[in-house]
Parts: sequence; structure tokens; C-alpha cells
Amino acid sequence: MDPSSHEVTALLQAWSLGDEQALPKLMPLVYRELHRLARRHMAGERASHTLQTTALIHEVYVRLVEVRSTTIRDRAHFLALCARLMRNILVDFARARRYLKRGGAAPHVELEEALVVSAAADPDLVALDEALDGLAAFDARKARVVELRFFGGLSVEETAAALEVSPETVMRDWKLAKAWLLRELDRTSRHGP
Repeated sequence: MDPSSHEVTALLQAWSLGDEQALPKLMPLVYRELHRLARRHMAGERASHTLQTTALIHEVYVRLVEVRSTTIRDRAHFLALCARLMRNILVDFARARRYLKRGGAAPHVELEEALVVSAAADPDLVALDEALDGLAAFDARKARVVELRFFGGLSVEETAAALEVSPETVMRDWKLAKAWLLRELDRTSRHGP
């Protein structure tokens, strides 16, 4: 572990214990990783999206400041929290855009295409978010795997560390979750919510 890893861990622990000064010190140390996550999120958005990569990171920071009590074990757990916040922010923007369209139909994108974070289409994040919530009710860990891999851009190994499971378990959950979500999104697109 390099010294910055020790510093990151110490700052995460301090922040978890309520030290409000730890988060501003932590952000520059993890900014590059957050930028990678945000860039991956934004790659799946339409080119005219009003929220840009840096703005997404700033939105995450604002929401982190509002977090009062949370226990962060390590860097992977922190990145998982940030991935969840990015998902929430992008879904909130998608819902607002859908609302502004007065209920207009958002373009349908196949999950396989969306899960590779295609920049060619504007995935219906609201439908995906709703399907993911349904999966979470059925199997929370599989939903977290999708959230971390798709929304967070975490690797199999990073996801395994965040969830404290083996990489094999992550791969198995990833495959099963994709199949479940594909079926759910297909059902929803054919029959409505």
C-alpha cells in the first residue's frame, strides 16, 4: 500500500466518525478515481446532457457532505457509495427530463447495449432504475453488483472487494442479474409498467 492509500483509509475512517474536515481532504486523493467513474457514467448519456463529468463529481460531493452517519470501511466501499450517488443523480436528471417532456416516451435501449455503456444511445435510465429496484427486492446483492459495475464502472475485482465476496460470485451474480433485468425490461416495454 502506498502512503496515499493509508491516508485515504485514515480520512475515510475519520469521516465515518463524524470529522467534517476529513471529506474535503479526501476528495483530492480520490478525485482521479471519481473522475473515471463519472466519465464512464457520462459515456452512456446523450451528447447534449446538461450535466458534465466534473459537474457529476461536484453533485456527488454535495450529497456526500449531506451524509451524516455512514460507516465507510475502505476505498472500495467509498467508491461503491459514490457509484450509488452517481446513479441517483443521473436517474433524477432522467426523471426531470422525462417530466419536462410531459410523459413523452423515452427511447428504448436494450440492456445488453446499455450495460456496455454505449455512447450511441440515450438509455432509459428511469426504466433501468425501476427494474433494478425490482431486482433489489428479489436479490439485493445482484442489484448491487449491477449498480457497481454498470453505474459505478467498477471492475469485477473492485466490486468483489466492495461487496466482500469472491470475483467468481460477482461474475455469477452479474450474469444472472443481466438475464433478470433483460427479461424485466422486455416485459415492461411490451406491456407497460
